[in-house]
Amino acid sequence: MPDEVPATGHSLLDATDEFDAGPAESLSVVICAYTTRRWFDLCRSVQSVLSQDGPDPELILVIDHCDELYVRACNRFRTDTRVTVLANADTRGLSGARNTGVRAAHGDVIAFVDDDARAEPGWAQALMHHYRNRGIAGVGGYAVPSWSGARPSWLPEEFDWVVGCSYVGQPTRVAPVRNPIGCNMSMRRSVLYAVGGFRSEVGRVGSVPVGGEETELCIRIRANRDSNQILFDPDMRVQHHVSAERATLRYFVRRCHHEGLSKAVVAELTTAADALSSERTYTLHVLPRALLREGLSMRRDGLARAAVVLLGLAVTTAGYVQGRAAIRLHTGRT
Repeated sequence: MPDEVPATGHSLLDATDEFDAGPAESLSVVICAYTTRRWFDLCRSVQSVLSQDGPDPELILVIDHCDELYVRACNRFRTDTRVTVLANADTRGLSGARNTGVRAAHGDVIAFVDDDARAEPGWAQALMHHYRNRGIAGVGGYAVPSWSGARPSWLPEEFDWVVGCSYVGQPTRVAPVRNPIGCNMSMRRSVLYAVGGFRSEVGRVGSVPVGGEETELCIRIRANRDSNQILFDPDMRVQHHVSAERATLRYFVRRCHHEGLSKAVVAELTTAADALSSERTYTLHVLPRALLREGLSMRRDGLARAAVVLLGLAVTTAGYVQGRAAIRLHTGRT
């Protein structure tokens, strides 16, 4: 991405004008996985979904271009009729894998849980409760960081999004949001088909820490119908495992840089105003409060966190500027 812009071809669902906004009754859960290194996390994630109260959800496990993991998963879950194991038949990456899962799903609602996230008890009931409202197109929830070791003392909670978790600045009660966190989100199946699903220009491929696919998708959902609402419910919770390599300053910088690049692509696919609406509030209100809090603490770890706030903002901004420049160069715009 630093040197070129992704091709304009993308994997989408075959869009349809059909949109069922009635009360939702059935749930499908899609878990995408790409590596055997997270096998035990994956098994715990599957079990956490199957252990939910209420009717058993349909669980679709999509393996993203990893033959060894596909064979292992087929052997592990072959006797469990609640689990369907599929190979990603689409473009390599999280967006393509999710679209493969959506095509196979039958539930009125499709939820997405990361392969290293565990749904807490009551998760399914919390999300399905909201779909009684005809205007709700999607619901996302809270992601609690589950650290491999101690939480890094230098990491401000405002930047927990770097490790795929909920962060200071999100609502503390049920509220409309632009987009949810990808490790814990759900959408009406009819809405996903109405807008064409996830785009492969954005989204994680393997271990490269990119994102933006949820933002771009949710912008399209709102543009499809002004009445579409996407909610954040802090009671819809998952425990998201944070591996040791993601608890490093090196990963922090890399993830911030890729976030800026991803936002540049999202701005190109939508508009800069839509792509950065939440980020403006975050930058102008959330981060200044963090700087003030940590700076006034006069503690060494507080000053370190203040420095990391500035570093994260600078690196993310630089990534966005770099991405926009690359897009202009690629498209020949000045």
